[in-house]
Amino acid sequence: MKRQLSILLMLVLMVSLLVPVTASAEGEGNIDHGGGGIGSGTGESYWNPSDEGVRVTVVRSSDRIAVTTPIDLTNKAQHNNLVHFGKVNKMQYNGGKALLVKMNGYTYNNPGKDMPRIISSGSGQASIEQIKNYFTDELVIRYIAEVTGMNYDILINGEYKLLLEPIAYMTFQGIKMAMTATEAALYDQLLGGALRNKMGALSHKNLPLAMFLETPDLGYSGWDGSTTTSASNADIISSLGLGIVRFNETEPEPPEVISYNYEYRVNTEVITSVTVSGGQADPDNPVTVRFTISDQTYTVSGVYYPEGDSQLVWVRWRTPSTPQTMTIHVSVLGGGSPSNGTITAKIVDLSGNTPPNPVADDRNDSYTASVVPNKAQRTSASWGIWRPWWYPNWVWHSDWNWYDDGEGGGSWQDDGEWIDEGWWMFDWDAYHASLSAAMSIVPDAKSPTASGKTTKSGYGVNQSTAANVSTNQSSAVTDAQTAVTYFPEFRYETYWRQLERTRSGYSSIFEFKPNKYSTYNRRTHFTPIWFSDGSYKPYTWLIDCWTPAGMLSMNLTDSVTIRGSLWDDWHIAPVKP
Repeated sequence: MKRQLSILLMLVLMVSLLVPVTASAEGEGNIDHGGGGIGSGTGESYWNPSDEGVRVTVVRSSDRIAVTTPIDLTNKAQHNNLVHFGKVNKMQYNGGKALLVKMNGYTYNNPGKDMPRIISSGSGQASIEQIKNYFTDELVIRYIAEVTGMNYDILINGEYKLLLEPIAYMTFQGIKMAMTATEAALYDQLLGGALRNKMGALSHKNLPLAMFLETPDLGYSGWDGSTTTSASNADIISSLGLGIVRFNETEPEPPEVISYNYEYRVNTEVITSVTVSGGQADPDNPVTVRFTISDQTYTVSGVYYPEGDSQLVWVRWRTPSTPQTMTIHVSVLGGGSPSNGTITAKIVDLSGNTPPNPVADDRNDSYTASVVPNKAQRTSASWGIWRPWWYPNWVWHSDWNWYDDGEGGGSWQDDGEWIDEGWWMFDWDAYHASLSAAMSIVPDAKSPTASGKTTKSGYGVNQSTAANVSTNQSSAVTDAQTAVTYFPEFRYETYWRQLERTRSGYSSIFEFKPNKYSTYNRRTHFTPIWFSDGSYKPYTWLIDCWTPAGMLSMNLTDSVTIRGSLWDDWHIAPVKP
């Protein structure tokens, strides 16, 4: 999984119109780059070194949505009629935004404080330290706030980040164009590789490698691929040509637990989850979460996540066999001061509302049909686990000592050592689950005049519901465990049947329980004798497929046709002597 070096710098690009005085740093820098060693090109396709810029977008951290229109910053004057692709950022392209070529109307800003070299070339290398210092300069951040129309104090309050993307202004096939690394890769795909063939050293090496993330952020992971060779279009689109600046108004908070309340069924295997965030949790600063449920404590250790992100933590357990309201206590240890939370779990019993015994003289003259229910339905869920790994960075630490040769001379010798000054990086292991099901209602086999899916009122119907669960993390996903069927004669309320699971597992089967009013103890439900001709449509709610991201559920219906009544099959005649 490719990573993108997080320019945790504070995207403080351009300090245009501001007097170049010494300013403090407002952001945190974490950026790296590669590339180098290309010339300016010749003929109709070429690039002049330093003809470059940076696209800046303010992004809300919580939902990763751009809250300002991107702005392009460059030190040079650019023609407004050059070919470009509009003000679209990498996250928008990754979200499905199409690449659209525009022939004019290009806008940009020249910052008052010149940006350092961004893209390396044969005429000079970019300095990552200068780039970091520039994008974390308070005056530059204030300029970005001014140009984007965002309040400076709001920008740096910790809820927003700056997304940076290097821009190259190149001449391709005689046409002056502006493009970010992502746009170059997308454009090359449209051209079938023509851009890479002509401008690959720039478009597929130095431009995308001008910025990439060191540590994961905003859904992008750190880049650990080559920093000296050309990259593929896929790697550029997913992982290169971006930097991120984030702002922390105060010191990182200690771990925090966000809990949710649940409703469970009795005697059911469930998943209870919390979200832990705050600070950074890695193998050097591990976090442990403890769930206390009744008199049982479940401990989840080795919880890790990058700074500024979070981790879903869960426990799998079985609910008690009696209805009750439970308080689950959650404690988080490590990474700072301990944090605590509580979860309220309501345990309910769906049995006990079985329909009463139908009788031959039942009537319901006021009955009107009801709309079939549509309860909460969720058929898929996704979640993940941050997996830390060490990125080694060996640095030589010198220790010079003078060694006398005993003859009035001597020499200096470096007795230093290599020390690993690396850091933890994180990969995101993604998991998912999905639920599918089908419901079938048919006339009971004991109905003497039923044909296909047509029966008379007063006779029974049988049901079979087949549920299938698929997942790539079976330890965190339960079967579908509960199915409840509601009937039209009760307006889909008052009475219902909790189905019996006759086959367990990820491919489970649910059927009616044996009916105590059935002469043959059949798995049946008797339709009311008074039900009029037409569609008879029971409704089933399939639930209790639990995942760390919540419960999966489905609404299911099927029907039989009522034509006539049980009394039509009776014949009364005198007894022969």
